[in-house]
Amino acid sequence: MNLGRRTLDLERLLAHRVLLAAVAVAALATVVGLLALWPDGDRPDVSEELGLRADLVRGTVQLTEELPCEGTAPEEGIDCILVHVRLDSGPDKGDVIVVENPVGPSTPDIGGGDGLVLGFAEDAPPGQQYYFADFERRTPLLWLGVIFAVAVIALGRWRGLRALVGLGITLVVLITFMLPALLEGSSPVAVAIVGASAILLVNLYLAHGFDVRTTTAVIGTLVSLGLIGVLAVAFVAATHLTGLASEEAGVLQALAGQVDARGLLLGGVIIGSLGVLDDVTVTQASAVWELREANPAYGARQLYRSALRIGRDHIASTVNTLVLAYAGASLPLLVLLVEAERGMGDVLTGETVAAEVVRTLVGSIGLVASVPITTALAAAVAARHGKEPEDGVRSVG
Repeated sequence: MNLGRRTLDLERLLAHRVLLAAVAVAALATVVGLLALWPDGDRPDVSEELGLRADLVRGTVQLTEELPCEGTAPEEGIDCILVHVRLDSGPDKGDVIVVENPVGPSTPDIGGGDGLVLGFAEDAPPGQQYYFADFERRTPLLWLGVIFAVAVIALGRWRGLRALVGLGITLVVLITFMLPALLEGSSPVAVAIVGASAILLVNLYLAHGFDVRTTTAVIGTLVSLGLIGVLAVAFVAATHLTGLASEEAGVLQALAGQVDARGLLLGGVIIGSLGVLDDVTVTQASAVWELREANPAYGARQLYRSALRIGRDHIASTVNTLVLAYAGASLPLLVLLVEAERGMGDVLTGETVAAEVVRTLVGSIGLVASVPITTALAAAVAARHGKEPEDGVRSVG
């Protein structure tokens, strides 16, 4: 009895040390990567060229009316929507100004009481200094965020609250590290791997606790991310993708030539896969431990086989989710291509769609691989972390 328990304790200690050593190496590499790639603020300012430095003010619509556009005769039939807006900020706060928009298919549907964001051009002639830029969306987005947070906390309780804190940390990593580093010309692949590792290490432990179960999910996710990175590099090169298919990428390349467009595509594959990948690995690790709790006699092989059956169902639905997510994001483009009566082969092999195909398939392969990787690791560790032997009977595995 004592010998069996002592052997079991030694196996547990060894498993703990191996897992902790692997995570420590990953954490150290992540810290070194953050220090090496951290942006120093030395990057070209292209905000004026991109039109991002316009002064913006906010206002509330008082009334709208449709009249002939200024400088046109009524018989010409050129009508404009005159929007009377009370300014809620800016140098003319409190004043009511009129913004003129020509009537057409793309004219925004503006009504009384709507909040607007207006551009302010100080050097423009009087009466033309303000123009419609966008709708004010802060209030509805704030309410949507509150509803989301309440729903997460109501179901997840403290764990849900920790997950929300992790979401905030993710945004901080994106805004303070990844985006500025990319603008300074750092390797997008290196930035994506380091940023994804930092997000992963912090969020998984924060949301699920620092224990051996979470550690196995972390290691499984890191290995799968590495596989995704290798496949992305190989197939982006094999398909000769440039990363310049979108209008935004073309503009960014023209104005900020230090940014590697192809690298952005590769980095996007890695970051985009992480959100679904950690869900799969955490689920698999949890499944293995729950199976072990339900039947402590299960050994590593039995745990692996049982949890893998759960993973197959999860992967079958997750892969479909990825495809639908990318298709939904590219829906306007797909409709346009179909309208142009291009063949399916031409549509799929054109760079704009081919980039999404590579992104989807590479991410899906990584997801599929994460199931056996995480399950095997969790089964090997969980088999040594079951309940203590009872009545002189030693645990199997």
